[in-house]
Amino acid sequence: MQDTATATIEARLLGAILPHVPFEGWSDAAFAAACRETGTDPALARLSLPRGAVDLACAHHRAGDRALGARLAAEPPAGRMRERIARAICLRLEIAGDREVARRSAALMALPHLAPEGAALIWGTADAIWSALGDTSQGFERLSKRTTLGAVYTASFLYWLGDNSPDATDTAGFVARRIEEVMGIEALKGRLREGPLGKAGAWVAARTGRNEARP
Repeated sequence: MQDTATATIEARLLGAILPHVPFEGWSDAAFAAACRETGTDPALARLSLPRGAVDLACAHHRAGDRALGARLAAEPPAGRMRERIARAICLRLEIAGDREVARRSAALMALPHLAPEGAALIWGTADAIWSALGDTSQGFERLSKRTTLGAVYTASFLYWLGDNSPDATDTAGFVARRIEEVMGIEALKGRLREGPLGKAGAWVAARTGRNEARP
């Protein structure tokens, strides 16, 4: 958990750097400008944010997740779970705000040395959505839900970056279609597990496991 001083510096610099990101990306130059405009000693800023603009980019994403959680708590989406998930994804994209900032963030997190951190941020978004919608699953089910939703969110985010429709209505349609596709695949997997072949496969796996366990 951040200490108060770090959180204060982070919030101050994040507000100042955002206008520079569309033009200079999450760069050292943008970080220096934010320090200059807020009167923050760059050396002190680096103590709190060692990677400079990279740390601010990550903070910006996490702040969006927190804002989504607050929004969903205040305005819980109605309908079936797939409709609630679709609404949550669209809200998260709306919270992302400036698309050029979002595009610069995506480009930064696509760098090889930051790709694992980018994946962790997407996982955090999926977790924020599921948690806000009341999911309490554990183990493999929790992992599967967040991995699947993370893939849907990533595809939706990339579509949204190029969407010029009014109020991003095309993105909303894309999100709904992707979720329907995922639900269809999950339903098919469930039918296969419960069908004759699935039960036979489970029986064979169980028998094989018992045989391998014998000395």
